[in-house]
Amino acid sequence: MGKINIYTDGAARGNPGPGGYGVILEYGEHTKELSDGFRLTTNNRMELLAVIIGVEQIQKSGHEIIIYSDSKYVVDAINKKWVFNWEKIKYKKKKNKDLWQRFLQSYKNHNITMKWVKGHAGHIQNERCDYLAVQASNSRTLKVDKEYELTNSENNSLFD
Repeated sequence: MGKINIYTDGAARGNPGPGGYGVILEYGEHTKELSDGFRLTTNNRMELLAVIIGVEQIQKSGHEIIIYSDSKYVVDAINKKWVFNWEKIKYKKKKNKDLWQRFLQSYKNHNITMKWVKGHAGHIQNERCDYLAVQASNSRTLKVDKEYELTNSENNSLFD
């Protein structure tokens, strides 16, 4: 099995606010780009969702997957194994439980290496993912980040 590179980025205009993610998958000579936008979310949720969407695209196990992200939140949570401790304590007092659980379902099926890249520093794929995420957040047809909006509805003017 070959190596798959996944490049990711997330964006939010306001935090919370409209947001989006961008993903690039590279496998040999093949490249695939993905993005989507949400009407109310956070930057960290979009950073993590980008990683999840990228990993969920890989249907067969056995590939070496390298994920490049400019999110210290995501990269450190995985590389420093914080997320596995959060899982043990059932994510008590941790944000984005729904996404971390979804991530771990896919993560356990693959051989994944996380690499941090500095954002807005000229890294071609990271810059492209940023562009995709921002464009998605500006879309006229934004999806609902249901878990975020339900969890945070009491502080949310959209529900007044």
